[in-house]
Amino acid sequence: MANHKATKKDVRQASKRRDRNRYYGKTTRNAIRDLRSLTDAAAKEENLPTVASMIDKLAKRGVIHKNKASNLKSKLAKHINATKKPAA
Repeated sequence: MANHKATKKDVRQASKRRDRNRYYGKTTRNAIRDLRSLTDAAAKEENLPTVASMIDKLAKRGVIHKNKASNLKSKLAKHINATKKPAA
């Protein structure tokens, strides 16, 4: 266990940050899962900007890498475009 006052504070701060990052990450993962499980293409397109914003915020906060964020957003966009009905 930490003995110095500043180190004890750092442990407290790290714990808060870890909990906060876990919350943001889990919330975003759930949003991605919910978006993928939607059956209506219009609803998917409507929710994509919100989920993409959540992913961008994770990258900005340093919870995930910016390339991972780009990959996630790309996969979601491809998934949504694949579920669209082609114009006949």
